Amino acid sequence: MASHRKPRSRIPAPLTGHGRRTAVGFTTAALASVTLLSQTANAAPADPKPATQSLEKVKEKVDTLYHQAETATQHYNAAKERTDQQRGKVDKLLDSIAQRTEKLNEARRMLGQYAAAQYRDGGMARSAATLLFSNNPQDVFDQSHLMDRMTGRQKQAVDDFQKQRAEAAKERGKASESLASLTSAQKQLKIQKKTVQDKLTEARRLLANLTAKEKARLAAIEKKKAEEDRRKAAALAEKQRQEAAARKKQQEQQQQEQQNTGSGSGSTTPSAPADTSKAAQAIAFAKAQIGKPYVWGATGPSSFDCSGLTQAAWKSAGISLPRTTWDQVKVGTRVSTSQLQPGDLVFFYDDISHVGLYIGDGMMIHAPKPGDVVKKAPITEMPIYGSVRPS
Repeated sequence: MASHRKPRSRIPAPLTGHGRRTAVGFTTAALASVTLLSQTANAAPADPKPATQSLEKVKEKVDTLYHQAETATQHYNAAKERTDQQRGKVDKLLDSIAQRTEKLNEARRMLGQYAAAQYRDGGMARSAATLLFSNNPQDVFDQSHLMDRMTGRQKQAVDDFQKQRAEAAKERGKASESLASLTSAQKQLKIQKKTVQDKLTEARRLLANLTAKEKARLAAIEKKKAEEDRRKAAALAEKQRQEAAARKKQQEQQQQEQQNTGSGSGSTTPSAPADTSKAAQAIAFAKAQIGKPYVWGATGPSSFDCSGLTQAAWKSAGISLPRTTWDQVKVGTRVSTSQLQPGDLVFFYDDISHVGLYIGDGMMIHAPKPGDVVKKAPITEMPIYGSVRPS
């Protein structure tokens, strides 16, 4: 699973040297492979090995398309986040413009009142005549003093009007720029949405061309791979336990040596310890979502994509994670695969397009792909990019 715009998310440099999977479209060669399989199923029995190899190629194409769809989903998530933020900014600016317009109208009304009063009183010419023919010049001087004060207020009213008009024009300009940015973000959102849909359509079309026998063989291939992944996960978990025991023993020896020599009070761990209480809350949340469908761009509560699930899980524990895998990988402490602890986030592929929540023993909970559901799975079923411990 960029005028004032949130900077585009950048993919960090890889932690390991896994190769990027090559993008593969729905090609004529793929159709030819499927047609060949259909013809083989109806023809006389032949060596099954070539057919199996062709089917594996079909599976590889489908897996690649799903991977590409998930990468596009993360682009979609980033574009949606920018769009939502820009829309919020526009709404605030429009509210500010409404308030500024009210102040401008008030300043305009005040100027109108002074202008009307000056027109009725005849201005300074009438005041001069009053002074000449008045029986009490002191009264006239008092009125003139009042007029001087009103003139000062008029000047203040003019200054206020000009200020409010300039501020209103400035905020209208900001709003216009923000609206343009919003339009651009919405356009990118539409493009990414179409990319995801196109990749999924290609994958479904490719699978739809398989015969029932081919689908059965494909299921068998996937089952065999899943069993191999579980064996690898078990081996990884055993290796983690052995390394953890070795680290603990080494720390105990160091502490004993320091106590004997009086040179220190202890040693530090290689990585920040996990907050087990919060990690347990995040895992409990993720377990409660098992069985809910994967839907690209979804953040719950009825469906999730991969980063939407990890974000929601850690949010339940009081920790806010960014929306995309590319941003989530930057939050917290980096940890090695051998030092994984329950609650850590495990990221996959060199483009960091997938993430799962580690639960121990080489297993994770994740939202895999369209057509699948949130479930437990070995972390060995995909190439690992790296891991992060949220904090």
